[in-house]
Parts: sequence; C-alpha cells; structure tokens
Amino acid sequence: MKKVITFVALLSMASIGWAGTNREATNDRLDHAGRVLHEIMDAPDKGIPEEVLEHAKCVAVVPHLLKGGFVFGAENGRGVATCRTASGWSAPIFFAITGGSWGLQIGVEGVDLVMIIQHERGMRQLLSSKFELGADASAAAGPVGRHASADTDWKMDAEILTYSRAKGAFAGLTLNGASIRHDEDSTRAIYGHNVSNARILNGEVTVPSSANSFLDAVRGAKAQAVASN
Repeated sequence: MKKVITFVALLSMASIGWAGTNREATNDRLDHAGRVLHEIMDAPDKGIPEEVLEHAKCVAVVPHLLKGGFVFGAENGRGVATCRTASGWSAPIFFAITGGSWGLQIGVEGVDLVMIIQHERGMRQLLSSKFELGADASAAAGPVGRHASADTDWKMDAEILTYSRAKGAFAGLTLNGASIRHDEDSTRAIYGHNVSNARILNGEVTVPSSANSFLDAVRGAKAQAVASN
C-alpha cells in the first residue's frame, strides 16, 4: 500500500513539474513571438506593409522554427496567433506546424515564420483543429516594404500571406503543404484546460497576462509601419 501511495505521489510531482516546464516554455514562446514582430517592423523598408497589417484578420508567429537540409520542411515548429474581435485582439491560440515546401533556403536553421491571415475563410480555417496551407487555405509569399505595390494582387489572391526571417533577412515565403494543428499541451499550460480555438479567437476567453507582450507587439506593428513613412 505504501508503495502505491509513493508511486502516486511521485507521479503527481512529475505531472506538476512537467506542467510548470511546459508553461514556462509557452510563455517564452509568446515573448519571443512579440520580439520577432518588433524586430521585423524596426527594419527600414523591410517590414510588413502598412496595407497588409491594416487588412489583417489574424496574425500568427512561429519563432525560431528549426529546419535543415535542401528543400526542407518544418519539424516541431510551435507558434501563437491572435485574431481581431469587436473589442480588439483576442487571447492567443497555440498551434504546431509540420511539413511544407520551403524552396531553396539551403542549410538554414532558426527561421522565424510570420503568417498574416487576410480573409474570413482563412480565419475560419484557423478556428479549426487542423488545416493545410495550399489545400484548405490558399497561401502566398507576402509583399515586403513600407507599402504594398499597387500593381500586385496580394489582397485578392491569397487567404494567408507568409513571411520568413533567417539570419537577419526578411522576405515573403512560398509555403505550401504545411499542416497546422491545435497545440493542446500549450493551451492547457496557459489556460489550465483545453479550450477550442473558436472560443479563444472569438473573444470568449480572457487574455492571460503572459500574452500581453505578444499582443502589444501585434497592436504596435501597425503603428511602427505608419511611423516609418
């Protein structure tokens, strides 16, 4: 009997330790995602155009996505996203991204990925538990600079605009075939239980204090774009 009690106690302690570690890692991801947006928008003439941010329904960031090889895919990338609501930007959801064709970024590791969801259909996909870029939602490399060129079709063609930053270089990224799914572990770590993406992104969940830096960066991105003009 004592052995059973000891085992249960050890198991409980291990669970508490795992939850604390996962919460810390998720908080770090939120902070890192906010820094990524700040740094991208601070780069003269190399940020996300003001027009793109103005029309954004949602903003998603995968900080320090590890990749490698030649024409490679993503492995174990985890990100955060927020969408506009009637009262401002929503609490963040957490997702994992795997697979996808990334083009000829040979031997690069530690890539920051940014996705701007432009249309309602793209937002509806983000509300689901899993979807694929290029199949369930159209994706295209986003324009870069202070303003989007008037002769491009960035606003009409794609539901999601994708960007990457590697070794200081920021550019639009063609990314198709990547699978995006709900990250239940990170959701539980921040909210205490698993909550659907729909409830969070529709503004039904209170913003946790740990998400403030990320949401401040999202709100500030437009201001940075305007200030750079």
